[in-house]
Amino acid sequence: MPRSRLFASLCGLVFLVNLARIVFAPLLDVFITEFAIGEATAGLIATLVWVGSASLRLPTGWLLTKVPRHRIVVASGLVLSVSSGLAATATTVRHLMAGAFLMGIASGIYFVAANPLVSELYPSRVGRVMGIHGAASQIAAVIAAPFVALTLLVDWRLSLWAIAVGAAVITGYTWLAARDTEMPAAGEEDRDFLGSALSEWRIIVTGLAIVGAAVFVWQGVFNFYELYMQSKGLSDRTAGAMLTVVFASGVPAFFVGGDLADRLPHVPYLLGIVGAFSACLYALTLVEGLLAIVAITVILGFVVHALFPATDTYLLDTLPDSTRGSAYAAFSSAWMLTQALGSSALGVFIEQDYSYDAVFASAALFLAATIAILAVLEWRGWLPS
Repeated sequence: MPRSRLFASLCGLVFLVNLARIVFAPLLDVFITEFAIGEATAGLIATLVWVGSASLRLPTGWLLTKVPRHRIVVASGLVLSVSSGLAATATTVRHLMAGAFLMGIASGIYFVAANPLVSELYPSRVGRVMGIHGAASQIAAVIAAPFVALTLLVDWRLSLWAIAVGAAVITGYTWLAARDTEMPAAGEEDRDFLGSALSEWRIIVTGLAIVGAAVFVWQGVFNFYELYMQSKGLSDRTAGAMLTVVFASGVPAFFVGGDLADRLPHVPYLLGIVGAFSACLYALTLVEGLLAIVAITVILGFVVHALFPATDTYLLDTLPDSTRGSAYAAFSSAWMLTQALGSSALGVFIEQDYSYDAVFASAALFLAATIAILAVLEWRGWLPS
């Protein structure tokens, strides 16, 4: 059976995996009302999804040295289905937090196993297929806000039940597609998780140095983007539309960003993306008026989402077959943990009466400073590529 059928099933599953991570952002104001909580607690719910996504990535990397990648992908789909159902039945904040954490775990298991698998299915087109795979996940981010708005006509829990049922169906299809597909043998030599990860420490550390702070900031930005837009004077409906716009502009970014990642030098390309993101974020804190906000939102969304296929391509295309799965799992675990803390940190600052503009402007300036330092190191030839 051609690998395209398995790849298509992975694109379907990553759509639901990412929807499970993003769906909490447009639900934060619902949780604040439903459970009578503050912004910091609401931010913690979103943070727990990403902490969960980071928590089992290292164990999953070790498991990849023992179990084929496609079987772990199927297991992640089963975990997603069960955990989404658990979150949908939440009657207390702790119950909801537990479900959110487990949904995050499902996504972490998936990405650690699926991303190396996708790159190995099409080794000559890593950037392009990672871009397509990423675009499928990004479409979920685009529809998250309108999807939640639609389910709110009935009950906010319906959004989580839909994820649970969809995950069960697509996981079954993925298992059937994988059973009849000849799997790549690229990862068969990767049998020493710790040794493989340690041997590639320079690439792992370089990747984290370039993109770690950027994704930390982005987590806080997108999870509170709707509330941030409201603070700029936009109506609730328009603010929700802005969240959709910032994600919609990321769909072509995955295609373009992945294709460029195959053509451009990896490290300078990543540095350029993060630098452009910091400039866009700073500009967003300065603009007023709907047209200006929409324009910056589109550019910001495009730039930051190009970062993800570029990062995956840098790691997966640079790492050799003998260490790819283990080293990518180590990087992915640290990267996701860095992301996870962003929402909670922003919630704390906002509750201490710092404005969104002040926090985001400071973050943009910090990113610009770090990129300037890293650009000098790259110019001196001290960063691995």
